[in-house]
Amino acid sequence: MVVETPVKPYFAHAQALVETEDVGVGTRIWAFAHVLPGARIGSACNICDHAFIETGAVLGNNITVKNGVAIWQGVTVEDNVFLGPNCVLTNDPNPRAYIKKSGEALATTLIRANATVGANATILCGVTIGRYAFIGAGAVVLKTVPDFALMVGNPARQVGWMCRCARRLPLPAPAKLFASATCAQCQSQFVATATGLTMIEA
Repeated sequence: MVVETPVKPYFAHAQALVETEDVGVGTRIWAFAHVLPGARIGSACNICDHAFIETGAVLGNNITVKNGVAIWQGVTVEDNVFLGPNCVLTNDPNPRAYIKKSGEALATTLIRANATVGANATILCGVTIGRYAFIGAGAVVLKTVPDFALMVGNPARQVGWMCRCARRLPLPAPAKLFASATCAQCQSQFVATATGLTMIEA
Protein backbone atom coordinates (compact mmCIF):
# COMPACT_ATOMS: atom_id res chain seq x y z
CA MET A 1 0.00 0.00 0.00
CA VAL A 2 1.39 3.40 -1.02
CA VAL A 3 0.78 6.27 1.39
CA GLU A 4 0.75 9.59 -0.38
CA THR A 5 2.25 12.60 1.36
CA PRO A 6 -0.31 15.40 1.39
CA VAL A 7 0.64 18.37 -0.77
CA LYS A 8 1.02 21.52 1.31
CA PRO A 9 -0.68 24.67 0.04
CA TYR A 10 2.50 26.70 0.47
CA PHE A 11 6.15 26.46 -0.60
CA ALA A 12 8.93 25.78 1.91
CA HIS A 13 12.56 25.59 0.81
CA ALA A 14 14.27 22.31 1.65
CA GLN A 15 16.47 24.15 4.14
CA ALA A 16 13.62 25.98 5.88
CA LEU A 17 12.27 24.63 9.18
CA VAL A 18 8.48 25.01 9.35
CA GLU A 19 6.96 23.54 12.51
CA THR A 20 3.53 25.17 12.37
CA GLU A 21 0.51 23.79 10.55
CA ASP A 22 -1.01 27.24 10.13
CA VAL A 23 0.45 28.60 6.88
CA GLY A 24 -1.78 30.03 4.15
CA VAL A 25 -2.09 29.22 0.48
CA GLY A 26 0.68 30.51 -1.78
CA THR A 27 3.05 31.58 0.98
CA ARG A 28 6.78 31.06 0.29
CA ILE A 29 9.26 30.29 3.07
CA TRP A 30 12.89 30.41 2.03
CA ALA A 31 16.16 28.83 3.17
CA PHE A 32 17.18 28.94 6.83
CA ALA A 33 13.89 30.49 7.93
CA HIS A 34 12.50 28.95 11.12
CA VAL A 35 8.79 29.02 11.97
CA LEU A 36 7.90 27.62 15.40
CA PRO A 37 4.79 25.59 16.29
CA GLY A 38 1.78 27.79 16.97
CA ALA A 39 2.88 30.67 14.73
CA ARG A 40 0.21 31.79 12.27
CA ILE A 41 1.07 32.92 8.73
CA GLY A 42 -1.54 33.97 6.18
CA SER A 43 -1.71 33.53 2.43
CA ALA A 44 0.66 34.87 -0.25
CA CYS A 45 3.39 35.87 2.21
CA ASN A 46 7.09 35.92 1.34
CA ILE A 47 9.27 34.84 4.28
CA CYS A 48 12.91 35.37 3.28
CA ASP A 49 16.17 33.74 4.35
CA HIS A 50 17.08 33.64 8.05
CA ALA A 51 13.70 34.91 9.25
CA PHE A 52 12.48 33.61 12.63
CA ILE A 53 8.79 33.49 13.58
CA GLU A 54 8.04 32.52 17.17
CA THR A 55 5.09 30.67 18.69
CA GLY A 56 2.25 33.13 19.15
CA ALA A 57 3.27 35.50 16.38
CA VAL A 58 0.44 36.29 13.94
CA LEU A 59 0.96 37.35 10.32
CA GLY A 60 -1.84 38.30 7.93
CA ASN A 61 -1.89 37.97 4.15
CA ASN A 62 0.55 39.23 1.49
CA ILE A 63 3.28 40.18 3.97
CA THR A 64 6.93 40.50 2.97
CA VAL A 65 9.39 39.52 5.70
CA LYS A 66 12.88 40.28 4.40
CA ASN A 67 16.10 38.58 5.44
CA GLY A 68 17.09 38.43 9.08
CA VAL A 69 13.80 39.53 10.66
CA ALA A 70 12.64 37.93 13.93
CA ILE A 71 8.94 38.14 14.81
CA TRP A 72 8.20 37.27 18.44
CA GLN A 73 5.27 36.12 20.52
CA GLY A 74 2.87 39.02 21.00
CA VAL A 75 3.59 40.62 17.62
CA THR A 76 0.66 40.88 15.19
CA VAL A 77 1.28 41.97 11.61
CA GLU A 78 -1.76 42.80 9.48
CA ASP A 79 -2.17 42.38 5.71
CA ASN A 80 0.19 43.86 3.09
CA VAL A 81 2.94 44.91 5.51
CA PHE A 82 6.59 45.17 4.39
CA LEU A 83 9.23 44.34 7.02
CA GLY A 84 12.63 45.43 5.70
CA PRO A 85 15.93 43.55 6.10
CA ASN A 86 17.09 43.12 9.68
CA CYS A 87 14.38 45.30 11.20
CA VAL A 88 13.95 44.56 14.90
CA LEU A 89 10.79 43.71 16.83
CA THR A 90 10.69 43.02 20.58
CA ASN A 91 8.24 41.80 23.22
CA ASP A 92 9.86 42.63 26.58
CA PRO A 93 10.49 46.29 27.51
CA ASN A 94 12.77 45.49 30.47
CA PRO A 95 14.41 42.08 29.93
CA ARG A 96 16.79 40.29 32.27
CA ALA A 97 18.37 36.97 31.31
CA TYR A 98 17.47 35.51 34.70
CA ILE A 99 13.80 36.64 34.66
CA LYS A 100 11.75 34.39 32.39
CA LYS A 101 8.51 35.78 30.97
CA SER A 102 5.79 34.41 28.73
CA GLY A 103 2.16 34.99 27.82
CA GLU A 104 0.58 38.08 29.38
CA ALA A 105 3.88 39.11 30.98
CA LEU A 106 5.11 40.09 27.51
CA ALA A 107 4.14 43.31 25.74
CA THR A 108 2.21 43.21 22.48
CA THR A 109 2.99 45.06 19.26
CA LEU A 110 0.59 45.71 16.38
CA ILE A 111 1.65 46.64 12.85
CA ARG A 112 -1.46 47.72 10.99
CA ALA A 113 -2.30 46.94 7.37
CA ASN A 114 -0.15 48.32 4.52
CA ALA A 115 2.59 49.74 6.75
CA THR A 116 6.28 49.70 5.79
CA VAL A 117 9.13 49.15 8.25
CA GLY A 118 12.51 50.04 6.73
CA ALA A 119 15.78 48.14 6.94
CA ASN A 120 17.39 48.03 10.40
CA ALA A 121 14.51 49.96 12.01
CA THR A 122 13.74 49.04 15.63
CA ILE A 123 10.17 48.92 16.95
CA LEU A 124 9.85 49.07 20.75
CA CYS A 125 7.27 46.60 22.04
CA GLY A 126 3.90 47.87 23.21
CA VAL A 127 3.35 50.28 20.32
CA THR A 128 1.06 50.31 17.29
CA ILE A 129 2.29 51.22 13.82
CA GLY A 130 -0.60 52.84 11.98
CA ARG A 131 -2.07 51.88 8.61
CA TYR A 132 0.15 52.88 5.66
CA ALA A 133 2.73 54.33 8.07
CA PHE A 134 6.29 54.45 6.74
CA ILE A 135 9.16 53.80 9.14
CA GLY A 136 12.46 54.94 7.62
CA ALA A 137 15.61 52.81 7.59
CA GLY A 138 17.35 52.72 10.95
CA ALA A 139 14.58 54.55 12.81
CA VAL A 140 13.99 53.66 16.48
CA VAL A 141 10.26 53.82 17.20
CA LEU A 142 9.39 54.36 20.87
CA LYS A 143 5.78 55.50 20.57
CA THR A 144 2.62 54.63 18.64
CA VAL A 145 2.71 55.90 15.05
CA PRO A 146 -0.31 57.54 13.33
CA ASP A 147 -1.82 56.27 10.08
CA PHE A 148 0.20 57.39 7.00
CA ALA A 149 2.95 58.96 9.16
CA LEU A 150 6.55 59.13 7.91
CA MET A 151 8.98 58.45 10.77
CA VAL A 152 12.79 58.80 10.76
CA GLY A 153 15.66 59.06 13.24
CA ASN A 154 16.63 57.89 16.71
CA PRO A 155 14.38 58.32 18.54
CA ALA A 156 11.97 58.33 15.62
CA ARG A 157 10.18 61.59 14.93
CA GLN A 158 7.47 62.33 12.42
CA VAL A 159 8.75 64.39 9.50
CA GLY A 160 5.79 64.09 7.14
CA TRP A 161 3.15 61.82 5.64
CA MET A 162 3.27 59.08 3.00
CA CYS A 163 0.61 58.24 0.44
CA ARG A 164 -0.49 54.65 -0.14
CA CYS A 165 1.50 54.83 -3.40
CA ALA A 166 4.69 55.48 -1.34
CA ARG A 167 5.07 59.13 -2.36
CA ARG A 168 5.52 61.84 0.27
CA LEU A 169 2.45 64.05 0.71
CA PRO A 170 2.56 67.87 0.68
CA LEU A 171 1.37 68.26 4.27
CA PRO A 172 3.39 69.28 7.36
CA ALA A 173 3.67 67.09 10.42
CA PRO A 174 1.91 67.32 12.70
CA ALA A 175 -1.01 68.41 10.56
CA LYS A 176 -3.81 70.63 11.80
CA LEU A 177 -7.07 68.79 12.36
CA PHE A 178 -9.07 68.57 9.12
CA ALA A 179 -6.19 69.87 7.00
CA SER A 180 -6.25 68.23 3.56
CA ALA A 181 -3.73 67.09 0.96
CA THR A 182 -3.70 65.52 -2.51
CA CYS A 183 -0.99 63.14 -3.70
CA ALA A 184 0.87 64.53 -6.72
CA GLN A 185 1.43 61.03 -8.09
CA CYS A 186 -1.84 59.10 -7.71
CA GLN A 187 -4.21 61.98 -6.88
CA SER A 188 -5.48 60.30 -3.71
CA GLN A 189 -6.98 62.80 -1.29
CA PHE A 190 -6.49 62.89 2.48
CA VAL A 191 -7.77 64.73 5.52
CA ALA A 192 -6.08 64.95 8.92
CA THR A 193 -7.92 63.30 11.81
CA ALA A 194 -7.15 62.50 15.43
CA THR A 195 -5.51 59.20 14.43
CA GLY A 196 -3.42 60.49 11.54
CA LEU A 197 -4.59 60.88 7.96
CA THR A 198 -7.75 59.40 6.49
CA MET A 199 -8.05 58.81 2.77
CA ILE A 200 -11.12 60.36 1.16
CA GLU A 201 -12.83 57.79 -1.01
CA ALA A 202 -13.99 59.04 -4.41
